[in-house]
Amino acid sequence: MTSRLERIAEQRQEKLDRIRARGINPYPHRYHRSHTTRQAIALLKEHETAPEADAVSITVAGRIVAHRSMGPISFMDLRDGSGKIQLMIDKQFIGETYRELLKDLDIGDIIGAGGVLFRTRSGEPTVKAENITLLSKSLKPLPEKWHGLSDVDTRYRQRY
Repeated sequence: MTSRLERIAEQRQEKLDRIRARGINPYPHRYHRSHTTRQAIALLKEHETAPEADAVSITVAGRIVAHRSMGPISFMDLRDGSGKIQLMIDKQFIGETYRELLKDLDIGDIIGAGGVLFRTRSGEPTVKAENITLLSKSLKPLPEKWHGLSDVDTRYRQRY
């Protein structure tokens, strides 16, 4: 009997094989991001204060730490070294290639996305994705952040 982590790794390997079958390199050599998440949020604040400002197009990159689907729209939280930004993906707006790629993305994958920067009604800085690039496919799940170390003795001895 295989463990839960082994099953997840097998599923992710199958997704990786499907991505490669579509002719997409899951580990590209280069990707140019125009802004870090901190710079993008600062740019949005600066842009909101300017009167008659046009939409700002940017490219960001980061690890998917959350994914929420709400009908034809999906939201992903991307985290890089400087912070977190939300990515909004309208499945009717992006192309078929990107819709197929979305099915094979998991939490932990690193992606790049380009699009227009705006703020949602709830005030969350968001990039409306026009394109998505897979930068690194995660084959193992991220560690559980809610439980941490379960061994009390190890937690006590390694408090540093």
